[in-house]
Amino acid sequence: MHKRIPILFVLSLLIATIGFARDKSKNLLPPYVLRARTVAVIIDPNAGVSLDDPQANQVAQKDVEVALLNWGRFDPVISTQAADLIIVVRRGNRHVVDQTITNPRQNNRAGVINPTDNGVGIGAQQGRPPSLSGPGTAEDSSPHSQTEIGNTDDSFIVYEGGVDNPLDTAPAWRYVAKDGLFPHTVPAVEQFRKAIAQAEKAAAKTP
Repeated sequence: MHKRIPILFVLSLLIATIGFARDKSKNLLPPYVLRARTVAVIIDPNAGVSLDDPQANQVAQKDVEVALLNWGRFDPVISTQAADLIIVVRRGNRHVVDQTITNPRQNNRAGVINPTDNGVGIGAQQGRPPSLSGPGTAEDSSPHSQTEIGNTDDSFIVYEGGVDNPLDTAPAWRYVAKDGLFPHTVPAVEQFRKAIAQAEKAAAKTP
C-alpha cells in the first residue's frame, strides 16, 4: 500500500503539470494578432439596447477606439473588411435578468475614424456593412424585445479579420470582467496590451 503512494503522487504531479501547460497555451496569442495593424471595433450583434442606458455599448465602442488610438499600435477603422482584427465589445447589464431591445443597425456606422481633441470623429459613408456571422443571427432580425440573463460582465473579444464569417471562428483573445469597459480607463485594452507584450516576449525567446 505504501509503495503505491509515491507512484500516485508522481502521476498527480504530471497531470497537474500537463494541465498547467494547457492553461498557459490558452493564453498564447496567434501570430496574426502580433502582425495586425488595423482593427475594427464593433458592438456584439447579439447585444440588446438597455432600457436603463441605451448608449452604453456605443460609448464603450468609442472608448475602446480612443484607447487604441492612444496606445498607437493599431489603426482603428470602420470597415471590418479592411481590418486585420475585429474587436467585439459588449457592456454588461445592470441586472442578472434584464429586458433589452435588439438593434440590428447598431453597427451601421460611418466609414472614417479621425482623431479629435475629444476622442474620435466619424466621417460619412453609405451602405450597410457585410454580415460577420452566418444566417440566423441578430444581424438579420428585426428589432424586438428580448430578455438577457446573466450578462452582467463587460466583454472584449478579439477575432481575426479578413476571413469569412469571422464571428463564427474561434476568438484569438477574450477578456470578460466586471467594468472591463469602464469609461475612459477601459481596463480590457490595458489587459490586451499586456497579453501582446507577453506574446512578443515569448516569441523573442523562440529560436
